[in-house]
Amino acid sequence: MSPLPTTVPAIVRTRVRAAVRRRAPLSLREAEERALVLRLLSLLSQYPDEELAARRPGLASAVAALPRSPAAAELSAFMDWFTVQEPDALARHYVETFDLRRRSSLYLTYYLHGDTRRRGMALLTLARRYRAAGWDTDGAELPDHLPVVLEFAALAGPGTGEAPLRMHRRGLELIRHALTESGSPYRHLLSALLGLLPPATDADRAAVAKLAADGPPEEEVGLDPYGDGEFAPPSAFVPPTAAPLTRAPRTADGPRPEGRS
Repeated sequence: MSPLPTTVPAIVRTRVRAAVRRRAPLSLREAEERALVLRLLSLLSQYPDEELAARRPGLASAVAALPRSPAAAELSAFMDWFTVQEPDALARHYVETFDLRRRSSLYLTYYLHGDTRRRGMALLTLARRYRAAGWDTDGAELPDHLPVVLEFAALAGPGTGEAPLRMHRRGLELIRHALTESGSPYRHLLSALLGLLPPATDADRAAVAKLAADGPPEEEVGLDPYGDGEFAPPSAFVPPTAAPLTRAPRTADGPRPEGRS
């Protein structure tokens, strides 16, 4: 396993391995294109602040220049919506979609461990994986936040870098299902990502169905068993939760709802 040549852009100049279930190692060009797709997915799944909104023309050009593929088609469909929205509308949609709905939270360890003590250990393990690969996050988000996980995948390559994505495939499937149900254009980003990962197994599909019906594991930590209602039975009445006025501190006890200004 050898480093990529220095002619490759710095963002993808890293070690490359064959992805799980691939018949042959990725070529240099495939690795670069895959890293670019992951980097775009990381950027586009972040909160659309003023800086990101201002970068939309450049992002649209990068998406348009991608080689034809299912992932490129999904990204293009997302950009058709993303580029024409007013910045305030983008921000509002993001908060309503990801910060106020547990079923489409972007904190991946929540789906695997729920509100249990095991989630704290999973976050620590993930942070250690980043450091072992020589990558330090800025600490602005928890290490399991999807944009962070995607950026690591783009930088560290299909083997080590994409391992956290493969580990949390079932949670990603549930997020896509929730986004599809709500009609959010962000479903295209999840579809693009899942198309890069190994195909879902029958066990994966059964686990996702159970997760959708029952919710993540629970532990008595003083939380409402149905959270904000996203995992409540269809007939249950759950009062709507108002958006917080300020950003809540990071915590390992649940998917952090965030009010953004």
